[in-house]
Amino acid sequence: MIATILKLGWLNLSRDRVAQALTFLLPILFFSIFASVFGGQNSQTSRIRLAVVDEDHSELSARIVAGLTHEEGLRVRTTSDAEGKTGPLDRPSAEALVKNGTLPVVVVIPKGLGASFAATGFGGDGPKIQLLADAADPIAPQMVLGLLQKVTMTAAPDLMMQGGMVQFERRAGALTPQQRSAVVQWLPTLKSQSSTGGSGGAGAMGVGVDVVDVMGSNSRRGQMISFYAAGIGVMFLLFSMVAAAGGALLDEVEAGTLERVLSTRAGMGGVLLGKWIFLTLMGSLQLLVMFLWGFAVFGLPLFDHLGGFAVMTLCTAAAGASLGLVLATIARTRAQLSAFSTILILTMSALGGSMFPRFLMSETMQKFGLLTFNGWALDGFLKVFWYQASIVQLWPQVLVLATLAVVFLGLARMLARRWELA
Repeated sequence: MIATILKLGWLNLSRDRVAQALTFLLPILFFSIFASVFGGQNSQTSRIRLAVVDEDHSELSARIVAGLTHEEGLRVRTTSDAEGKTGPLDRPSAEALVKNGTLPVVVVIPKGLGASFAATGFGGDGPKIQLLADAADPIAPQMVLGLLQKVTMTAAPDLMMQGGMVQFERRAGALTPQQRSAVVQWLPTLKSQSSTGGSGGAGAMGVGVDVVDVMGSNSRRGQMISFYAAGIGVMFLLFSMVAAAGGALLDEVEAGTLERVLSTRAGMGGVLLGKWIFLTLMGSLQLLVMFLWGFAVFGLPLFDHLGGFAVMTLCTAAAGASLGLVLATIARTRAQLSAFSTILILTMSALGGSMFPRFLMSETMQKFGLLTFNGWALDGFLKVFWYQASIVQLWPQVLVLATLAVVFLGLARMLARRWELA
């Protein structure tokens, strides 16, 4: 008897491809996604995008820029455009790149750093290098800070020695000619070590660095709350759209009411359009409730960004409603709909950033995230609440979501013809 039960269970599983996917494929898929996210942090694909502004134009600053450029973990940009066809970046332009979300970090080498270094060496009271950072990405500034300290200690050991001699003579008296000559003989060797990445005897001394949150520390909490509201809201929006669309179509098919509706002047096109409008309104209300809760309980600055929020909410709900109708027209039964939607929505949510911020993923994973509905929706909401983007600046996200809404709605209309032909 037990053998018969086992055989029947195996036959049922072998015939149900969806159950096989949920049992074996979905766990492997999620494992692969999160292994790529967390296991690829040290790979070449996860290099940090960085801009460097050289206001000093000294030998020291040139060596620092060269050292950062040769770091494998960084992708350094020093010009106004990413292709390097324009002139050098200045501080306002570089700061704007951080504020609009193009780059997470900018290094500014201030004027006078080289002269101060020549006079005092590292650890003096001269100007400090500034790190203009976006606090939304807590990892990139810390990694750049560590690499910057490494580069500044290894790029100019000969200059450090000269500055150290000045400090020594200022505090302990002048060196004898023999002592100075002995030190000077080492300078060419130290300079060659800097070009090959040697430590040059930099010791524990480092350059002064000020980390500046250009987005404003008061906005960081609101940004993170907006990310969680958008990420969770979009994921559950998709689940609710699928459930509502499936209930609206599959239940009517099973009850026979859809056939009677199709006999009216509305037709299948009118039925789908009406359901799409209803689902869009319901989805917009769902997101509104989520963000209102964030405003009331967690201080989300909702009413400071009502225009952008309204545009992103409407576009996101419209595209989600269309996707729900596509899945409802593909599925033959409620069980199929539940299985299809679970696999698709969880996969898109993992890749698109609903479960883990995309800006903390590797560059390759971030590009994969742009293939998902969630990725574009979350980027739009972050633009509104974190980067203070105007409605006009939302055009890439609005265009993609609007296109998805139209394409999905057209696909749902095509797939629904099977009910007209039945």
